[in-house]
Order: sequence, then C-alpha cells, then structure tokens
Amino acid sequence: MKRVVVVLCLACAAARPGEVLRIESSVEAMGSTYSVVAYGEDGLRLESAVDQAFEEVRRLDALLSNYKPHSEWSLLNREAARRPVRVSAELYRLLAACVDYSRRSEGAFDITVGPLMKTWGFYKGAGRLPQAVEIRDALAKVGYRDLDLDPAESAVRFRNAGMELDPGGIGKGYAVDRMVEVLRKNAIRSAMVSAGGSSIYGLGTPPEEAGWKVQLRHPKDPGRTVGEVSLRDESMSTSGSYEKFFVAGGRVYSHIFDPRTGYPAAGTLAVSVIAPRAIDSEAWTKPFFINGARWATGNRPRGYRVFLCEDKAEPTCAWLP
Repeated sequence: MKRVVVVLCLACAAARPGEVLRIESSVEAMGSTYSVVAYGEDGLRLESAVDQAFEEVRRLDALLSNYKPHSEWSLLNREAARRPVRVSAELYRLLAACVDYSRRSEGAFDITVGPLMKTWGFYKGAGRLPQAVEIRDALAKVGYRDLDLDPAESAVRFRNAGMELDPGGIGKGYAVDRMVEVLRKNAIRSAMVSAGGSSIYGLGTPPEEAGWKVQLRHPKDPGRTVGEVSLRDESMSTSGSYEKFFVAGGRVYSHIFDPRTGYPAAGTLAVSVIAPRAIDSEAWTKPFFINGARWATGNRPRGYRVFLCEDKAEPTCAWLP
C-alpha cells in the first residue's frame, strides 16, 4: 500500500520510492474559492502545476469578470448595444457555446440575464422583491436571440439597449475545465479541482480509491447528505435554491431565474449534473432546475447523469431514470 505524504514544505523535490506526495491549495477568483488537491511523486512538479492552474483562473477572472471594468466581458456590457465589439477568439467561442446551450434548452439557459439579476438585487447584493413593472422592464432587455455574433469579424452586438451578460451560469465550469487542462499538460494524473464546491472535476483517481468521492448535500439541511458520487475523469456541478436567496412575505425567492418569465424558478430545490466537462455540467444544471424532472429526463444529453431534488414538504431527491 502506498504512503500518502502531505506537501507542507514547497522545497520537497520528490517522494521517496513508494511514496506519493499530496498538495492542497486554494485561491480566491471570479467571486469564488478555487481549490486543487493533487497527487504525484514530484513535489516541484506538483507545486508548479498547481501554481499554473491558479494563474489560469486569475487570467480568466480578468477576461470574464463583470465586476472588473477593464475585462472583455465588462467592455461588451458597456459598448455592445451601441456598436459591434470585436472580442478575443476565446471569448467568442464561449459566447457561441452559450447561445447553443440556450437553443438546446428552449431558452431556460440564457447568458443575458444580467438585467434580471440586478432587478432582483442579486448583483452585489442579497436580493430584494421588485415591483412587477420592474420585472417587465428587465425582461424586455433579456433574450439570447438578441445577442448577435459575427463569426467573420469575431464581433458581438446587442440588439437591445440595456442588455447585459452575466457569467454566473457558466464561468466557474469553464474555469475548472481550463485548470484541469493546465494540470494535464503538466503530466498531473490525479487531482480534484473545485470552484466553490458547486463545480468540480475529478482527474484520474486518488491513491487507493476508485474515484474522487463527493457528497450530495440535503437541500434544506446542510448538515445532512442525500447521496455520494465517485468522479473519475468527469465533472459534477450543482445548482440549488439554497445558494443565494431571500425571504419575503413568507416565500423563498432564489437567484435561479427562468429567463422567459423573469421570476425565480419554482418546484425544484437542487440539481446535480455529471458530465465529461464542467462547462457542460454547470450550464445544464439551470435548464434542468428550471424545467423540472420530466423535461430533464427527456432532454438531457446522452451519457449525462442527473440528480434532482423536488420541492415538496419532505424533499424528494433521486437520480433521474
């Protein structure tokens, strides 16, 4: 049986024969905590690979942040309603993928929900109950079909004044995938990357295990679990009404909106999706949450696994058939 050694000293260069080193670290970026646990026999390689993965997520923060005024994402939100804005090939590909998710989900996924996030007070806030007229005004600025992408010029234009993109439904998953790619390029074969615990990728397996074990929390009691999964070269993302919400008039309003109605989705408490890539698992949690178990059962991509908790007196949580 191999011994596992925690790398506490960054001067550790290599494991002794038969030993496996472990490094664990985290960084704050893109409004979340990104953590990496990695195993290997070369401590310096582990340290370098994890550092490079964190540099990648910092780079993406500068690209995708809607809080940093100099990011490409913020530039689009400021200028694209007035003129076509040329963007990097990377950002263009990401936005094109978002439009594809929107089409395949019948509009339940929509990257243009920024006005709704602000109206409901979830942009830099804890939430508020808006007036119906405010919701109607915000909804008029939302709609992926009004996002014009020009592949010849790699340019983006908003058809509606006031439209704003929000990366909250896809940014963490994309970042996790990019971090995993950095680790792979550095010959790391055993690692788990997590973005706030809601988007996770298990690379290979940890020592003496068949996969990376992840607990599924009870949607109404964080001290309880409703299941466990084992990830091996695959991702899992979770969206739950417990992540961000407020209570008004005895009713709970979560941050997961149906972009077609302008109101928080109802009927679902949490959804976890297991898929090959974290960008896919994160993006699909929203349509499955919004459209419900029946729609998810009939429309999930082949090979994806979906764990859904319905909002009942006692939550009903199960893997979809």
